[in-house]
Amino acid sequence: MKTLLNHINGQWVAAKRGATREVVNPANNEVIGLATDSGADDAEDAISAARAAFDQGPWGQSTGPDRAAKLFALADLVEKNAEEFARLDTLNNGKPLREATCDAADAAGCFRYYAGLAGKPQGQTYSVADPNMACMTVREPIGVCGQIIPWNYPLLMAVWKLAPALAAGNTCILKPSEMTPLSAVRLFELIVAAGFPPGVANLILGPGDPAGHVLAASDRVDKIAFTGGGVTGRKIMTAAAGNLKKVTLELGGKSPNIIFADADFEAALEGAMFGIFAGQGEVCSAGSRLLLERSLADKFLPRLAAACRQIAVGDGSDEGTEMGPLISPAHMAKVLAYIKSGLDEGATLLCGGHRIENGPLARGNFVEPTVFTDVPPDARILKEEIFGPVLVVETFETEEEAIRKANDTIYGLAGAVYTSDGARAQRVIRQLRAGITWVNCYHPTFNEAPWGGYKQSGIGRELGTYGYEAYTEVKQININLAPGRVNWFKNL
Repeated sequence: MKTLLNHINGQWVAAKRGATREVVNPANNEVIGLATDSGADDAEDAISAARAAFDQGPWGQSTGPDRAAKLFALADLVEKNAEEFARLDTLNNGKPLREATCDAADAAGCFRYYAGLAGKPQGQTYSVADPNMACMTVREPIGVCGQIIPWNYPLLMAVWKLAPALAAGNTCILKPSEMTPLSAVRLFELIVAAGFPPGVANLILGPGDPAGHVLAASDRVDKIAFTGGGVTGRKIMTAAAGNLKKVTLELGGKSPNIIFADADFEAALEGAMFGIFAGQGEVCSAGSRLLLERSLADKFLPRLAAACRQIAVGDGSDEGTEMGPLISPAHMAKVLAYIKSGLDEGATLLCGGHRIENGPLARGNFVEPTVFTDVPPDARILKEEIFGPVLVVETFETEEEAIRKANDTIYGLAGAVYTSDGARAQRVIRQLRAGITWVNCYHPTFNEAPWGGYKQSGIGRELGTYGYEAYTEVKQININLAPGRVNWFKNL
């Protein structure tokens, strides 16, 4: 079985310690590959390569049009190989093929967006009080960027990190999740084919400790970007404090999906389901808390339970699958433990709540779409991110109560409101303490718009111009148009 390798300084190399890790299909837990398992010394090699490529290589001095040409070429290659990328992510992550197909299209679009942005105006000029001074700002690359991504969007998260960083002229070290390296390795094969110089984009495979920790702690890394859980995010912040490197963190959520009684019933029902069960609930912005106007509950909840029982759960590669497996047996056990805690704490199980153990699905990590009602206000399932197909339902009487309950969380990543009252939609959405919000829909995302959250959902933004600026430094330049003495020192 061929071993997936690191890509460092333009070369495919195994980890120095020779260790490997099995790569598994979560739909049946069969081994589908081996990946090299990097240690601290491999991460240091990648940092050295990125450092040299930025400090001594041509990339740090490249022009926007130069970088744009390579990113456009890479976008074309991703698009050309989109079907392969979709199959790889479905095989490695478990998500339905149609979801993975959308991810591949978004990835090509993301490279194109930042290729277009690379040559656009990125500075300002100022009219200052002194007519003999020309004052301006320019944006310059930060330098070497460490980028650590999760397993739930293996291709798309890699592109969200790499595209703006490379467009801005940085060099990168990408560390994908050790569980989902397949599409990242294929992406780097295309990076080579697109003509990126050695050392500009480097790939290290393996666990966060030690490889990811080295990226976060190294004084030779100028920025660290991480998507994942809050516990790891705090560790990265602590490690990054050594040289006060720039930090972008996209962390978890416990996002509210608010449905008023005047909403389009069928659209709201589907929105409640899509908000949590898309991606098996393994989505940081999942609408994992359903806030339902009480007068609607008697009609809505039976329909919700019946519809959830009809969700087609199965292998993501099977046509018709609507929800796939969880990423690993360990993560499945964690989700099932949360379900048990909800029952132990007195919540009512409306539907689901079990591992699927019938037929071929018994070999995989499948959990039924699960909905809880009558959830105590201090229950863990209401407060903590589960990252699985588990929805908790709360009811409310008034608009004010809905807003209060929606914001009663340590997180602030996303949120939505369903209503036919346009004024109410504006009032509610503006009061949600969240970075990504929707009205009468859930989950649409765009490369052009910023992604990130309030409170403990992270620091900074990705995507859009905000994501580009996060990979730049702003330099002020002042030019004296009338050179000469300022006559400050009389005896000079």
